[in-house]
Amino acid sequence: MSAQPARPIPATIAAVVRDGHILLVRRANPPDQGRWAFPGGKIEAGERLEEATARELFEECGVRAQPLRVFDAVDVFDHDDHGALRRHYILVAVLCRWQAGEPVAGDDALDARWVSLAELDGQALATSFGVADIARKAAALAAAAGIL
Repeated sequence: MSAQPARPIPATIAAVVRDGHILLVRRANPPDQGRWAFPGGKIEAGERLEEATARELFEECGVRAQPLRVFDAVDVFDHDDHGALRRHYILVAVLCRWQAGEPVAGDDALDARWVSLAELDGQALATSFGVADIARKAAALAAAAGIL
């Protein structure tokens, strides 16, 4: 009888749009180590989604932003070398309005920077699965809200 993986892990990702750019970090740890993704992380017990988003954003790259609204959710499956499921994350995407700070890699990021949407379209960066699609959704919402 094989061991069952733990329950899905709820986490948040911050989609911060500023001047036609999206904030991304280069992941230092699995899953997707070395790939560009949104800053974010696990939601702690008793922590509101908005609080987790703002906390993880600041811890990971030193940027402060106001969480505005949830706009997407994605599954991320972390498999071992044999294909067995190690972890299942449910990432809740939150649109955020930049308030202060310039990105500096911290916590579990190798790098952090503003990336143009055109750069994502050109696939010049090795990104985590779905990053470009979520970035486009965030940019459209930000434009509609007048924060692009």
